This record gives sequence, structure tokens and C-alpha cells, in this order.
Amino acid sequence: MQVYSIDGITPVVDPSAYVHPSAILIGDVIIGPKCYVGPAASLRGDFGRLILEEGANVQDTCVLHGFPGTNTVVAKDGHIGHGAVLHGCHIGRNALVGMNAVIMDGASIGEESIVAACSFVKAAFQCEPRSLVVGSPAKVLRKVEDKEIAWKSAGTAQYQDLTNRCLTTMEQVAPLTEVEADRPRINVGEVKPKYQAE
Repeated sequence: MQVYSIDGITPVVDPSAYVHPSAILIGDVIIGPKCYVGPAASLRGDFGRLILEEGANVQDTCVLHGFPGTNTVVAKDGHIGHGAVLHGCHIGRNALVGMNAVIMDGASIGEESIVAACSFVKAAFQCEPRSLVVGSPAKVLRKVEDKEIAWKSAGTAQYQDLTNRCLTTMEQVAPLTEVEADRPRINVGEVKPKYQAE
């Protein structure tokens, strides 16, 4: 990981967390236990504080930032999909923010909510727990169902397992020059995309 202090403030990473070497952490960043931060993620705590609570994941190319004096928080078991942008907002416990969604300043996503991919959540937006948030600008479409929470939680558990796999087995290597005979597949279980899980 690329870690930078600024104004004497240094990021904090729990030893049980995994932060990819290409991710960038600057300043007032606090990464809790069992978190995963993916490749090319940028967590810029050069104005506000950024907090990932236990078991949260922030996937590849996500951006987290905030205005001075603010906190950008991903609560316990929060799941932030590829390319999402979080700016001075609060993501509740066990909530999911879909790929390329944008969550703006002062917004609060209730626990166990799902923000659909590519949604734009306006500043100061608030939603109750278990809300399905969709659109640009985003609005609450309906309540999240139990089966959707189960699907989301299973996906987050896979990222928590990925944290352990990265800490124990990931290493930088040279590529092979050809595909080997009987090439194995990575076997991590059976969580499927939502459209296949229904």
C-alpha cells in the first residue's frame, strides 16, 4: 500500500485488514479489523476523516474523501462496490453501495440498505434502514427484502474471506507465458450475481 502522512497525521491500518499495494491512503484514514481495500482505491484523508469499521470492504478504484471537519464512514460489514465515490457521507451497518454509485456530503444510508449501481445520492439525503435506493437523483424505491440482505451478507462474507486469502496467499509474480494444461479455477463458494440468485 502507498501510505502518506500529512500535517503530522498518519493513516492507521489494523493488522488483520488487507490493503492492496496499489491503494493510496493519505492522512486521517482509519481502517479497522478484517477490512479489505482493493486495487487502485484512493482514500484521501487530507481534509476530513475516513473510517472503515470492522469487516467493511472498499473495492477497486473507489474514492473516499470529505470536506474539512467531516467524517466519511463505512460502518461494520459495509460493502462498497467497484468505482464508487463516497464524499463526507455515512454508510450504515451491513449496507451495500453498488458499482459506480456516488454518495454525496451529509448523506446517510440506513443499515442493511442497498444503493443500486450508478445511483447518484444527493447531499443530505437520508434513508431508513433496509431501503432500496435507486436512480439519479436517487430515491427510495422500496424496502429491502430478507433474501436480498442474505445475498448481500453472503457477498460481504466472501470479501472478508478474501482479506484472509490476500494476507496469506497473494504475492507478486511474473506471468506465465502460456496457459497450463488442466488450469484450476479459484474456488470460493457459490455466491451468484443477484439476477441469478433469485
